Amino acid sequence: MDLAKIKKDFPILSKKDALIYLDSAATSLTPEPVLEAMDAYYRTYRANIHRGLYKEAERASNEYEEARVVVARFIGAQADEIIFTAGATGSSNMLMYALEHTDMFQEGDEVVTTIMEHSAVLIPLQAFAKRKKLNIRYIELGENFQLDYEQAEQVITSKTKLVALTLASNVLGTINDVTRVARRAHEVGALVIVDATAAVGHMPVDVTLLGADFLFFSGHKMCGPTGVGVLYGKKSELAKLTPSFLGGGIIEDVTRTDFVLGLKPWSFEAGTPNIAGVIGLKTTVEYLEKIGVEKIQTHCREILAYAQQELQKIEGSTLYSAEPAYNVGIVSFTLDTVHPHDMAEILGKNGVAVRAGHHCAVPLHTELNVPATTRASIYLYTTEEDIDALVSSIKKAKEIFNI
Repeated sequence: MDLAKIKKDFPILSKKDALIYLDSAATSLTPEPVLEAMDAYYRTYRANIHRGLYKEAERASNEYEEARVVVARFIGAQADEIIFTAGATGSSNMLMYALEHTDMFQEGDEVVTTIMEHSAVLIPLQAFAKRKKLNIRYIELGENFQLDYEQAEQVITSKTKLVALTLASNVLGTINDVTRVARRAHEVGALVIVDATAAVGHMPVDVTLLGADFLFFSGHKMCGPTGVGVLYGKKSELAKLTPSFLGGGIIEDVTRTDFVLGLKPWSFEAGTPNIAGVIGLKTTVEYLEKIGVEKIQTHCREILAYAQQELQKIEGSTLYSAEPAYNVGIVSFTLDTVHPHDMAEILGKNGVAVRAGHHCAVPLHTELNVPATTRASIYLYTTEEDIDALVSSIKKAKEIFNI
């Protein structure tokens, strides 16, 4: 990968006082081609989709639907299995409410998730379970920040109706063996929901290979715009759901007393969507495909290995990070003399952007017996020099608190 060329694609990294950006797990940076694609929509063919018959509206509709094709190809799906949403959180909530209005769940049924889950998965799942009077069981941590797969085999039983798990942890970086868990879930007839937010655009993702019945992710974690996400639903499973949100653009007919929904997945996209965002997401996928997701994954593993090596040299540091071969590019850490929030503030003043806190994964931090961590996340524009700047700033923070 030509890192110098890639960095030039990101205007924010070309500023005179540009940050060392190690916070891509919170939100990634956006390259120039994506900004240009969104700008072109607003400047040259700004119109609503699936409504107007003039050329600007037709172009907008065509670009929007082409995005569905491009995104589907990127994750090994079919275009009519792709629903555009406001993001991973929107996808998760939409899916939980849609599942609630099916007859798939009975009081006392069990849903299984993992201790690694982000709040975008866990909280909607907990609320869903409370409303339906379901029991939640957890797949626990095993060794080396991996899931305990033997325990997972035991916790998924004939009572299990749904398994929801992350493909990659946003705290530990761990890439979970979703295929193995999904195989067990399907043996007992359970649905499988995959949160791929930290994974898509960082590693190859194929919904069929994973065994996902549903999968979702956000554009802004993979060089795309904010406010746009994707919910994939296997066609056979999507057919069983009724849209959670209703409104214009999704119906075949409306009378005084009733309505007839249109075809799926379009009937899940009520109202005017984030058209520019979807067009930007299409260009994002094309940008990542041009570089090569496999190359991005290899690069992130190499930089991660260097980061782990250098951070481990700092006395008093503790790393919460899976080994590079099973890591999407994230290293969370603590220093025994500096609180994570103080660490993040000092790093920020030194021009190094990281995140501190529980990273919307409180139960995981409770399990790790640590209230907060400082997280550095790596992506395609991260260099070894960026890691050197991180380590240098950590040492400065350590000196401050050792006085």
